[in-house]
Amino acid sequence: MHKEHPWKLIYKRFEPEEESLREVLCTLGNGYFGTRGAAPETVPTEMHYPGTYVAGLYNRLSTNIAGRTIYNEDLVNCPNWTYLTFKVRDGVWFSPSATRILSFHQELDMRYGKFVRKILCQMPHGRRTWIHETRIVSMANPHIAAIKYEITPDNYSDYISVRSMLDGAVLNMNVERYRQLNFNHWSSHVLGKFTRNGVYLGVKTSQSRIELYEAAKLRIFSGAKELKPTIEIIRHGNQVVGQEFRIFAKKHQTCSIEKTVSIFTSKDKGVKNAKLDAVKAAKKLPKFDVLFTLHAKAWKKLWDEFDIEIEGDVFSQQVLRLHMFHLLQAASPHNKDIDAGLPARGLHGEAYRGHVFWDEIFVLPFFNLHMPQISKALLLYRYKRLEKARQYAIDNGFKGAMFPWQSGSSGREETQVVHLNPRSGKWGPDYSRNQRHVSFAISYNVWNYWRVTNDLDFLEKYGAEIILSIAKFACSLCEYDAKKKKYHVRGVMGPDEFHEKFPGISLPGLIDNAYTNVLIVWTLKKAQEILKLVSKKRAAQLKKKLKLTEYETGRWERVIRKMRIIIDSNGIIAQFKGYFKLKELDWARYKKKYKNIHRMDRILKAEGKSPDNYKMAKQADVLMIFYLLTLEEVETIFKAAGYNFNSKLLKKNYDYYIKRTSHGSTLSKVVHCFVSQKVGKAKAFWDWFVEVLKSDIYDTQGGTTTEGIHAGVMGGSLDIAIRGFAGIQVTDSGIEVNPKLPRKWRRMKFNIFYKGQSLAFDIKKSRIKISLKKHVSVAGKLPIKVNSKKYLITPGSTIAVTLAK
Repeated sequence: MHKEHPWKLIYKRFEPEEESLREVLCTLGNGYFGTRGAAPETVPTEMHYPGTYVAGLYNRLSTNIAGRTIYNEDLVNCPNWTYLTFKVRDGVWFSPSATRILSFHQELDMRYGKFVRKILCQMPHGRRTWIHETRIVSMANPHIAAIKYEITPDNYSDYISVRSMLDGAVLNMNVERYRQLNFNHWSSHVLGKFTRNGVYLGVKTSQSRIELYEAAKLRIFSGAKELKPTIEIIRHGNQVVGQEFRIFAKKHQTCSIEKTVSIFTSKDKGVKNAKLDAVKAAKKLPKFDVLFTLHAKAWKKLWDEFDIEIEGDVFSQQVLRLHMFHLLQAASPHNKDIDAGLPARGLHGEAYRGHVFWDEIFVLPFFNLHMPQISKALLLYRYKRLEKARQYAIDNGFKGAMFPWQSGSSGREETQVVHLNPRSGKWGPDYSRNQRHVSFAISYNVWNYWRVTNDLDFLEKYGAEIILSIAKFACSLCEYDAKKKKYHVRGVMGPDEFHEKFPGISLPGLIDNAYTNVLIVWTLKKAQEILKLVSKKRAAQLKKKLKLTEYETGRWERVIRKMRIIIDSNGIIAQFKGYFKLKELDWARYKKKYKNIHRMDRILKAEGKSPDNYKMAKQADVLMIFYLLTLEEVETIFKAAGYNFNSKLLKKNYDYYIKRTSHGSTLSKVVHCFVSQKVGKAKAFWDWFVEVLKSDIYDTQGGTTTEGIHAGVMGGSLDIAIRGFAGIQVTDSGIEVNPKLPRKWRRMKFNIFYKGQSLAFDIKKSRIKISLKKHVSVAGKLPIKVNSKKYLITPGSTIAVTLAK
């Protein structure tokens, strides 16, 4: 169990069954690569998994499953650079799981981006030894990592041997259900020595042919004195290279080993020879304390921009900072030089094979408001794969650009053809690629970035083309029903994922998924605005390039005004056509029988039943509309299509669907949390928020966090804090603020970025202060609404508004 602390995760006991979760939560990264917080003395076992992942480093393998060959592209587990251990005289090498632990302290220090362990262990012959490890993955230099490993004999003086390795005998084995698939991604290894105290290891992926080199240098100190013992180079075949030395350690005198490492790949921007760059960088690396100082300064700059301060609730403060910390490790300012998207599970594990999904729709609002250049880098990953999206649309009989549900290195569809049900042990078809809404999530992300930044250069060069290309695809999805005078959308899957097709129908896909249809209309409306926002010259260029005719843009308007949305007489929006004809599920019986029913689909399939037959959802589907769009936006879309909708009907839909959702995705908690506030359920809002915070730190999904963080739920928690509690809504017309701090929070302070200007918010229950910082390139007053009243803030000034109790 961790201890609550505003800046740290602290563990006071060594608990083997908790190690795999702690390794994820204590992961260190910098956007370029991430390394799990496994003890350096360990190798992969069921208890430990010391994985390292480089952003965008994928490899594709084939496997024969159920009589067919399937292909899967994975984010590759890279050689383990952390391995470092010791033994006393001729004893056994230290491993925490095989040694008696007398005292244990482990912490993740988020303020300084460091991982710390302090252990007192009892080794053979009663020898007690203190081990103090400090680890960083440099935020100052994305290619550098370092460990300071301090050994102090507590009740003896004797010889100790130290072993350090770069381990290239690594496999992708983090996710148990993937182990039936091929998992060895490295085809060749090169290793050697570059100085008396330095070694290197080079590997190459088997299919993508990406080279990766790690170079490690050791420094040894006794107290303040640097030692230069004879270092023996050890090799295990051609996959592992290590260093070993022996020194005499005196009682109560600390021996420090500093292991500094550089990592480069052949896909890195500006890298011509990964080996030379890795070795050159490692040779120049200074002492650990120098590296740490630079690293801590880089983190301070990030916290100055990103931190959200909470007074009165240590748990909320701790977890919100944990979420900020891990998102900044998955994508950072370094991403401007990295061609990679944001994996749904970060750089923290191998779940979802390291693929990029729609989860960024929950994360980018956080980056937009604090450091939009990170959002821009992630959006450019999509732009660079626009041609692939166009080809994917053509291959499926559509126009425009259809982005894949799962994306990896190239932008092709990476969704599995078959998927393992771990409950039944059977492989079945995977239809999740029919979630066409991922494309509309991308258009939403592009528009939101533009709305917050006013980055017209990005819009002209990249953003407009993305949205217009997706609009072409959206329109081509729509079929006109002359009899009903409405447009329909067939063959899709909503966010729910439990429903793959309608009962009795052999073809996969649903008709008129409400979320998909509304997002299509929203995308088409924004495409219309895009053509007015960009210059006339650029609009003409894009129309020509995309073959965008007047007939097609005219059809956009017809779709907007005649889109089919199914609403029953009680005002309930049908998740899809035929939804109301499905059976009700006996939720109480299944909860009593199975306890955990998050994955009701797997339970039903294991029983020989189909989730397609029931009114049940994995996660928010209809309600997702109201997470993304304001009630005013929804009313406008519905009214244009000939339907009425208001806040009373939203409450009805919330009450209806919450009873029929299993919350098999952490994202479901985020959406229900935010929507519960919209319908005035204050207690439910807080209860859901606590569930959102607990998702990863307590692994409430039952073992999934050990395979990587849930980036979406982490971003969602921060979005709820800003949009929900602080009440900040960035709309097309500006910023509106309606604070609603929870009972436990006394104060909330943070900065945001908006159209080139930086604002500081200081919110208490009785008042709010908003300061507009002076900026050389931006002048003029900024309009802002606080509780519906308009204010103008002058750069360099602060406004204070009294809030009604």
